[in-house]
Amino acid sequence: MNTPLATESGNPAGNLAGNPAGAPSGNPSAGTPSSPAAAALPILPRPLPDEFDAVLQHGAYAVLTQFGVIDATGDDAASFLHGQLTNDTQHLDAANARLAGYCSAKGRLLASFLTWRSGDTIRLLVSKDVQAAVQKRLSMFILRAKAKLADASGELAVIGLAGDVRKALSGVFDALPDGVHVKVDGAAGSLIRVPDACERLRYLWIGPKAQMEAQLPALGEKLKQVSPAVWDWLDIRAGEPRITQPVVEQFVPQMVNFDVLGAVNFKKGCYPGQEVVARSQYRGTIKRRTSLANVAGELDSVKAGAELFHSDDPGQPCGMVVNAASARDGGVDVLVEIKLAALEGGSVHLGAADGPALRFLALPYGLPTEV
Repeated sequence: MNTPLATESGNPAGNLAGNPAGAPSGNPSAGTPSSPAAAALPILPRPLPDEFDAVLQHGAYAVLTQFGVIDATGDDAASFLHGQLTNDTQHLDAANARLAGYCSAKGRLLASFLTWRSGDTIRLLVSKDVQAAVQKRLSMFILRAKAKLADASGELAVIGLAGDVRKALSGVFDALPDGVHVKVDGAAGSLIRVPDACERLRYLWIGPKAQMEAQLPALGEKLKQVSPAVWDWLDIRAGEPRITQPVVEQFVPQMVNFDVLGAVNFKKGCYPGQEVVARSQYRGTIKRRTSLANVAGELDSVKAGAELFHSDDPGQPCGMVVNAASARDGGVDVLVEIKLAALEGGSVHLGAADGPALRFLALPYGLPTEV
């Protein structure tokens, strides 16, 4: 490696071959398609204030070891994935990326992906703790299709960049993507613009580790490296849910706003759970959505999968934490799946009706009032 990948504050943010901040040495997601019981993602320490400030006031990058990459290759790769995922991969072109979900037969999300083409390969960016199980499950349905799935995480690195980063990126890529989910390719890999967060531009850079390592010294001269926990916070502020192991099979896509985020194509052909997803969309009003909130505490007590309770109905849960990340101004920011009726009055609490109260914040996009 050409440069140690650690923040100036001494809080390590991982390296291209290694671990996120606070993770134990070794592979934090040990698991293979034949052994899909991957370990839970490590709890990342709270970022230092200057790490948040680097994104909001200047520009920063983070090595995103919380993600894995699945490569789909073969003549039938696009059509195979088209028949498995909630979005259209058959017509996915080289200039764009798309969000997608993978559902059980009951329409419940097993995983969420960002999908794009790299040459003849379709790549799926997925939470590392569900990657092995999802890859194994998908592989079971390939049957006679000319398609192959492979774990590309060992060969590829994933870096997130946020804030005033375009000048730094222009030294790596000849052109930069302007629109959300627009993709450009270069010798150092693929660059995808993803939704803004806190009114700051964001990009994902995915490419071969060797080429990316060669670019990091120059990048580090212009941008501060921060913990991957900052990226988790930005994803939450962007209102982009991510399916991780604690919430597997908990939600149909609309519950986590995937229809609004463009992760579901309602015109394409069948995929597992499609009838349930379509019925949720067209037969009645959607009664549960994902909202943005802040709650007192730290990540050891505010976790994905934690239940929410309403002050007026303390006996049964009204929602669930989808994702959580340490917040810049204290506490934990969360994306929560919740009954819309629970937002009309009273208060919502974490873990029990007398637990910490949630303070709801505005999402950066609107939700339909009726579907």
